[in-house]
Amino acid sequence: MKLMKSYYTYILQCSDGSYYTGVTNNIERRLYEHQEGLIKGCYTHDKRPVKLVRVEEFTNVMDAIVREKQIKGWTRRKKEALIARDFEGLVKLSKSGNSTSSSNDRSTKLTPKVRDVKGSHSGDSDASPPSTGSG
Repeated sequence: MKLMKSYYTYILQCSDGSYYTGVTNNIERRLYEHQEGLIKGCYTHDKRPVKLVRVEEFTNVMDAIVREKQIKGWTRRKKEALIARDFEGLVKLSKSGNSTSSSNDRSTKLTPKVRDVKGSHSGDSDASPPSTGSG
């Protein structure tokens, strides 16, 4: 029996309120690396502590990479709608042209398994990220 390998696309909220989107095959290890500043030159190195606000799991590494690139092309507002699980708002932002992703983007066909991240949905008191910083 062959075990399925998992790959993760994740979003971190940095201490300055900005967001970092990445991809990994080990979310716990990668979060530790970000928190401890183990990767010199990484965007998050001087923006610690970071908070994990979104994780999507894939069984195909290319799907995870495509999703990472899609999210990186989004505006801050669109990322915040995704983090808050405001899918209606996400659709509205997509239709209003608030994205740099193309309409024929392969990633629109992806169906990731989304892990629940404490504080990442609108019912939690700390779900509203600061409005400062870049996306």
